[in-house]
Amino acid sequence: MSYLVLARKSRPQDFTQVVGQIPVVKTLRNSLVRDRIAHAILFSGVRGVGKTTLARIMAKAINCENLVDGNPCCECTSCIEIKKGAALDLYEIDGASNRGIQEIRELKEKIKFLPTSAKFKIIIIDEVHMLTTEAFNALLKTLEEPPAHVHFMFATTELHKIPITILSRCQRYELKRVAAPDLTAHFSKLCDEEGVKLDAAALDLIVRESEGSVRDGLSLLDQVFSFGDTEITVDDVIEVLGLVSRDIIHTIVTALLSGDAKEALQALDKTFDFGVDLKRFTTDLLTAFRTLILCRIDGCQKLIDIPQQELEFFQSIAKEYSHNTLHMKLNLLMSGVEEMRYATQPRLTLESTFLKIIQADDVVPVSSLLSKLDTLLQNSDAPLKTAESSIPVKKKSPEIKTEPIQQPTPTPTPTIEKTIEEPPLPEDPDIKAVQPPIAEPASESKPVPHPHQHDVRKDWLEFIAHVKDRKIWMAQDLQRADKAREVDGELQLHFSDHNNCSVLRQKENVKLLTEFILDFFQKDLKLHFITPVKGEKKENDTLDSPHKLRQKLANDPLVLMATEIFSGQIGDIRVGPRSR
Repeated sequence: MSYLVLARKSRPQDFTQVVGQIPVVKTLRNSLVRDRIAHAILFSGVRGVGKTTLARIMAKAINCENLVDGNPCCECTSCIEIKKGAALDLYEIDGASNRGIQEIRELKEKIKFLPTSAKFKIIIIDEVHMLTTEAFNALLKTLEEPPAHVHFMFATTELHKIPITILSRCQRYELKRVAAPDLTAHFSKLCDEEGVKLDAAALDLIVRESEGSVRDGLSLLDQVFSFGDTEITVDDVIEVLGLVSRDIIHTIVTALLSGDAKEALQALDKTFDFGVDLKRFTTDLLTAFRTLILCRIDGCQKLIDIPQQELEFFQSIAKEYSHNTLHMKLNLLMSGVEEMRYATQPRLTLESTFLKIIQADDVVPVSSLLSKLDTLLQNSDAPLKTAESSIPVKKKSPEIKTEPIQQPTPTPTPTIEKTIEEPPLPEDPDIKAVQPPIAEPASESKPVPHPHQHDVRKDWLEFIAHVKDRKIWMAQDLQRADKAREVDGELQLHFSDHNNCSVLRQKENVKLLTEFILDFFQKDLKLHFITPVKGEKKENDTLDSPHKLRQKLANDPLVLMATEIFSGQIGDIRVGPRSR
């Protein structure tokens, strides 16, 4: 007899031999025990996870003469015929080869007759999504009301291609990828049966390459068994399967993170010498960075399906870098891999990507930068305030004035009282001339009704300084106002451009600015923004208007930021031809 590959030789014959898929197996066995078998069953999932195998085991169990706890005996006549492929009442059809309406019509004619030797006729259609729309429509009525002696079993790898009218008439079972521990145990058992000793690292590599598919893993084992002797090492597996050594992947990952361009490019050169497929290599590299990110996220280590020794290696590296840094380097690598797919020189593109990743430094969140800038701007005024309080010089600009006038001006009360106590001398004309200035301060000695109130026109710059200590950006926007005045209990802010106050007019900012106004001016003022009507155009409101150009230069964000950082003020603004 010709040699049978492991994928056929080790195919499960009953439910106990199925690798993984425990929920599906349990449901099918219970349906057999309780006699609740659906007339149409659909198995879906990726390649090599057991769709067709479960359909055959289910067909065997339905017609088994000695069913034991929902499991076929594999010894009765029906089980033996199905195992040999000689069962007359089992129709296994390839959906890709028999996809037309004519084949479905012939099938419908066959199932009209009673079974020949078994209890039921079983129809297994593999890759059922390949059927045409007409074939599916011809099958609809039969699926909805099939003969009592017929059961349908469907298998597909592309569930989304099957019409919903077919899906609604089937009992669906979605098979998952087989977990790595289950594959490891299954492959180890097969190695013992074949008399081959396989290193643990080599076995882990085969399990990783199978990607949850039992059949893919068995094909790789077959290839490795043919290459090696009774003992197979991880180097043998790498050489046979044309894979990239994990040591090279680890070296490149470490070099990209530490900034060692020489080590990264030399390791990349080794992969080219081995003739490794670039697509496969970049996939392994992306998977390595994904593993690093998952190692940095608490509770996500269950998503990493690699050997324990390799997991410990990635965990030790991930501790040294922030999550943002790893994510940024992964994005750079993904962009480079995408460019490499369409590049005329893939190696050069990949080397350039490596250099970009190495040159990218640690990532600092934008919120941290803004917080540091805010602190810097606030501290930039401290030396000026100290100088103001210690050096009695005349201020050049009212913008530097930061200390609000909240105390009443001291009056020469004692001097005035003494003058009043002296007898007046009305006959002397000189004293009459001096008397009014003395009487005027006397009126100021009376208690001021609201000593902490401020005037909008006089104290506007002090109010901006008051806001600046609390919200720097809000003070900058207030400086863009063309005019600020108090009219009938309103603080009217005039802006020549509505964009200059768009942020201030937001609901939460209006509330905050109103609180600042009430606290500083100590008046019940309502905030009112006055901007030009949209579409209104003044006589000088043209694109080349000198006034508009001058205003634009004065309100330039870079200019305002520079004046804030250096605590300066705007000097001359020139828009004439000589300045240009």
